[in-house]
Amino acid sequence: MPRPLRVAIGGIHIESSTFSPHLSGTADFDVTRGQALLDRYGWLTDAWAAEVEWVPLVHARALPGGAVEPAAYDAWKAEIVDGLAQGSFDGMLLDIHGAMSVVGRQDAEGDLITAIRQVIGSEPLVSTAMDLHGNVSQTLFDGCDLLTCYRTAPHVDVWETRERAARNLIEALRRAETGGDRPHKALVHVPILLPGEMTSTRIEPAKSLYARIPAIEARPGVIDVAIWIGFAWADEPRCMGAVVATGTDAAATDQAARELGQAFWQAREDFAFVAPTGSMDDCLDAALKEGAGRPYFISDSGDNPGAGGADDVTYALERMLARPEIRDGSVRAVFASLFDPEAVARIGHLPVGSPVSVRAGGRIDTREPGPLLLEGTLEALADDPNGGRVASVRVGGLSVFITSRRMQYRLLESYRLLGVDVAEVGVVTVKIGYLEPELFEAAADWMLALTPGGVDQDLQRLPYRNLTRPIFPLDRDFTI
Repeated sequence: MPRPLRVAIGGIHIESSTFSPHLSGTADFDVTRGQALLDRYGWLTDAWAAEVEWVPLVHARALPGGAVEPAAYDAWKAEIVDGLAQGSFDGMLLDIHGAMSVVGRQDAEGDLITAIRQVIGSEPLVSTAMDLHGNVSQTLFDGCDLLTCYRTAPHVDVWETRERAARNLIEALRRAETGGDRPHKALVHVPILLPGEMTSTRIEPAKSLYARIPAIEARPGVIDVAIWIGFAWADEPRCMGAVVATGTDAAATDQAARELGQAFWQAREDFAFVAPTGSMDDCLDAALKEGAGRPYFISDSGDNPGAGGADDVTYALERMLARPEIRDGSVRAVFASLFDPEAVARIGHLPVGSPVSVRAGGRIDTREPGPLLLEGTLEALADDPNGGRVASVRVGGLSVFITSRRMQYRLLESYRLLGVDVAEVGVVTVKIGYLEPELFEAAADWMLALTPGGVDQDLQRLPYRNLTRPIFPLDRDFTI
């Protein structure tokens, strides 16, 4: 009977755009502790995990947003560290995103693992599960023994990845009990920085690149190989592609990392957007063209809250309202959504069907055109588990969704809460990048609008100052 292992679980999970004026504070996070934290992981009762004492610390998770307020980060870091100081541990499962930024600092996850090591020392093993849009700094790599990340974008293997990180940890701890070495690990930084919308695993070359993982991982002496695309909307030196391999054999581990890193670099010119792109007006022209598929989705990608946008830029909405066929109701359309709790509070007490006149949007990210006056009818009110109190204002043929909490309208149920069946809509503009699975299945056709915002897809328009240069595609005339 193997001896019981004692393993801590905790982390801070957010993707932060340093180009967004939004600040992520405690109110933006869902925080779990104790049994509620353990209940997140359905595999804890599986045979391999049941013999482990899993010790919950704290886990804070938020929709991507702007940089995190230092006080919030410091409080959760202190809680993690204090929990680790309460006893001895064989290991830790570090459940993070990997692209968190904290105001006034760089390499937040590197800072977190450094604080963890200062209290637990160098002996316990740390395994981290990450988003493939995270960043692997040298500090984070040095502080962890095992690192893995998602293998799909859109991310449909989130919980599978966390289970893999935990299983790899327990297996490594069991090997150590019988005299095995700590895992060997290798890091290859790849000087590429691309938006997720150019690196979806639905299409080439990312599809084939990630498809190579299982065969390489199955080689003798290899435990895990992982490819990080990196996070394009943070201006920090660590933001770039990375490949990490871990294994029981140093030579096999090094070879795996070098091989995938080289394949990533060689594919750099082949990455392209996952859908046709254009300005917002270009996308509307296509969507409103006679014979266009219905529903026709347009991604308002520059203000995508799923990547850190403020979720209140009104540019795309203004362009929709400028279309006569939408204003006069000839075309049924939806705009999802604007984050504006003040606007929701102004109309949320009114009976459905009431005439309304309310300014919405443009309060956080104030770029033009700023707050827009919506004059129409209060079409629906609802309480959404993600968006809080939400309202739909009908202006001509357009339903404008306004939320009291930042959210991404990626699930069809969120539309239905406001009385909308997207199958009956002509044009749906949604603040998103690549379409998440339910929307992708619902769309008859779609385009990705290169709109302004804190997560602008045109990286050349972003004022980078701190990246490690040269880096593709901002720089092209260099070799590695």
